[in-house]
Amino acid sequence: MASVLFSFRLVTPVVVVLAGLSSWQPSVAAERPNIVIIVGDDMGYADVGFHGGKQIPTPHLDALAAAGVRCTNGYVSGPYCSPTRAGLLTGRYQTRFGHEFNPGGDVEQGLPVSEKTIADRLKAAGYKTGLVGKWHLGASAERHPNARGFDEFFGFIGGAHPYVAGQGAPIFRNREQVKETEYLTDALGREAAAFIDRHQDEPFFLYLAFNAVHTPMEAQEERLAKFDKIADPKRRQYAAMMSAMDDAIGEVLAKLDADGLSDNTLVFFISDNGGPTMATTATNGSINTPLRGSKRTTLEGGVRVPFLVKWPGKLPAGKAYEQPVIQLDATRTALAAAGVDTAGDEKLEGVDLLPFLAGENNDAPHEALFWRFGPQMAIRQGDWKLVKYDPVVDGGKKGATDARLYNLAEDISEEDNVIAEEPEKAKELQAAWDEWNKSNVPPLWGQNGEGKKQGQGKAKAKRRAAAKTN
Repeated sequence: MASVLFSFRLVTPVVVVLAGLSSWQPSVAAERPNIVIIVGDDMGYADVGFHGGKQIPTPHLDALAAAGVRCTNGYVSGPYCSPTRAGLLTGRYQTRFGHEFNPGGDVEQGLPVSEKTIADRLKAAGYKTGLVGKWHLGASAERHPNARGFDEFFGFIGGAHPYVAGQGAPIFRNREQVKETEYLTDALGREAAAFIDRHQDEPFFLYLAFNAVHTPMEAQEERLAKFDKIADPKRRQYAAMMSAMDDAIGEVLAKLDADGLSDNTLVFFISDNGGPTMATTATNGSINTPLRGSKRTTLEGGVRVPFLVKWPGKLPAGKAYEQPVIQLDATRTALAAAGVDTAGDEKLEGVDLLPFLAGENNDAPHEALFWRFGPQMAIRQGDWKLVKYDPVVDGGKKGATDARLYNLAEDISEEDNVIAEEPEKAKELQAAWDEWNKSNVPPLWGQNGEGKKQGQGKAKAKRRAAAKTN
């Protein structure tokens, strides 16, 4: 049996404070689990089988959903690639430390070195840590993955990368550039499986960050042939690229099975934001139905994503969990599962989801979830959502718009603005968002990576003050 290959890794008992005052606690004799966090890039909400998608088969993701918990109200803390990743790796809202937008060409832009990553924390706890894929959190030497807690890195530093070899864009193994000849998504699956194989006898943390299905739209002919009935060429490319990512995820899950590690591995899967469907984004052929909005908006289509969690024997299989959760929770959950004591760490804002997903705590994990993206904002509290979004969605001019109020239980597509009927609810939500926003700082750079010149001195002073208290 594969289970005899397990290497038992016992931890010294620690006291873990669990969010929500749950009675759930890991056994003091439990093995420290391996942790795998998989991130897709710019995925459409409708484009996976476990959300009812029919056009693009995703058998490996569907199998992951069937073996774990599908969070039907799963969110990310930003509608853009880099801010979401900054939130995920730190476990805190990225607006707390100014990482509100994608970094630009300035080498000093990126995840502030003052922030501790999940890789830092797990490495200190004895985990072997690896990143395979997209970084997009800074290009300077001190912001390189190997300087941010990752023992091993294979992938690329920026936000987008070609998939076909020979186009001049570099791939790195740690800090050394390497020649890669395989289709990039396949190469990332290969390297992730190899990382697991190398470290099967010690606890490991693998962050597998695909660039699929982000532009450029480049697919292999043999995969394109599977979707020859899709007339739209961009959609056909997208389908082939999604299929490639699903295959790579299947390779990783198969490696966990082959090495006898599946039962002792906590796996998360999310997309970094919704599919880019607006004309002002680099569209990729994705579909967000039934959600309205797009990547780069605070509507559901920008921040509500596929969200899966699997840990056999600890979490139920095939469960749909309906309460709102956010990618910040993955960080806190992984640390709790690993036995890392985070008691008193006020920087971590996510919630340990294990007692909630296991059914030991029936309360909502969060009183509210929040978003800030330039002039756009949102707060979700229960079924209510107050949002200001980019009116390009509605064919209007770019910029801020008036707040809208939606009841998501009745209106998942955010079409029926009920702010006139529920003015007190809107005021209540705005007040809660304003209070949350007091702990944010001005962005470190602008939306397209440009420096912030106006009010720069005041912004720096506020960031310095926040750094002392955060």
